[in-house]
Amino acid sequence: MKYFHLIWAALFRRKTRTFLTLASIMAAFLLFGVLDGIRTTFAQLGQNADGAQRLQTTSRLSMVETLPASLEQRIRQIDNIEDVTHANWFGGAYQNPRNQLFTFAVAPNYLDLYPEMEVAPAEVEAWKRTRTGILVGKAMMDRFGWEVGQKIPLQSTIFPNSDGTLNWEFDIVGVLRARDPKNAGFTEALILMHYKYFEESTPYVNGDVGWYVSRVTDVNRSDAAAKAIDALSENSPHETKTMNEQAAMASQIKQMADVGLIVGSIMGAVFFTLLLLTGNTMAQAVRERTSELAVLKTIGFTSHSVLAMVLAESVLLVLIGGALGLGLAAVIGPAVGTMSGGAVNLPPVGLQSWLLGLALMAVIGLLVGALPAIRAMRLNIVDALAGR
Repeated sequence: MKYFHLIWAALFRRKTRTFLTLASIMAAFLLFGVLDGIRTTFAQLGQNADGAQRLQTTSRLSMVETLPASLEQRIRQIDNIEDVTHANWFGGAYQNPRNQLFTFAVAPNYLDLYPEMEVAPAEVEAWKRTRTGILVGKAMMDRFGWEVGQKIPLQSTIFPNSDGTLNWEFDIVGVLRARDPKNAGFTEALILMHYKYFEESTPYVNGDVGWYVSRVTDVNRSDAAAKAIDALSENSPHETKTMNEQAAMASQIKQMADVGLIVGSIMGAVFFTLLLLTGNTMAQAVRERTSELAVLKTIGFTSHSVLAMVLAESVLLVLIGGALGLGLAAVIGPAVGTMSGGAVNLPPVGLQSWLLGLALMAVIGLLVGALPAIRAMRLNIVDALAGR
């Protein structure tokens, strides 16, 4: 650290160039912070103690294929199955088709299998009594300024109502809250309606359900329970695929898009460009200081000391820009959520993202500084001072 002042002075020798390079690094790591937060959020869906106890059963062909309602009683009879519920995708939009909502039609016991969702007991009773009642996530309530007792119209993206239109009307009777703040992003963005009302009101549901959710007593024997569930409909027109909740979430997301591949591809392109940009900056900075480096060697600095200082300068440049970028990503997420009224919720930049980001900063700094540092280490004093 005794040479830090020399490294700092060299880094800001050309302030305009340094600040422009820092801005590029900031932008790259800001993007990294946001995208890695999204990747981590999707990867962690279903990774909790309650989720480990749940199995999700869908059609083997596709998640949009329905299953017979009669399958539920047969699933209940399987060893290690403690409880079973069912649900169906409803979709829905509010006022504007762009306001797409996560709305599910669920069985009355759905909340029993999801203890991580908190609803006031009085509101649960009101929901069970109200045919058109819905439970709405706290973030959704805040986003649209809804209140309990309010009647709201929703437009289904798939299912027509009994009158033949896509317009549905519901009564807000309760608010869904996440027991663990880490799960708030998904839990508090849900709307739960009655499956019975959904089934009676649309001609497209005829004794079928979208998927089943089962809770096992012993997590260690959940694989055997999953195989037993799938065996019930083997070689039938409605064969099933049963997985634990984490695997089911990952499978459903992958049917829409491979989030990990998309994020990896984007970040690969961004960091490759960053390597070229920062590498050019460092090469030019060292080339401009050839005579100065020769003077340092003349007054006693060893070749390895010069190598270390150039590498430290490169790593410091990337660390400053990267830390500022990740810090900005950590601040901008909550700010966007507040300013949009909950319409856009960016995932937080967690410890895992910070650690991965810092490791990337160090690696990129070493890579872009390696060639200029080696060139500085091998510098011939006489040639450098002579301008050759």
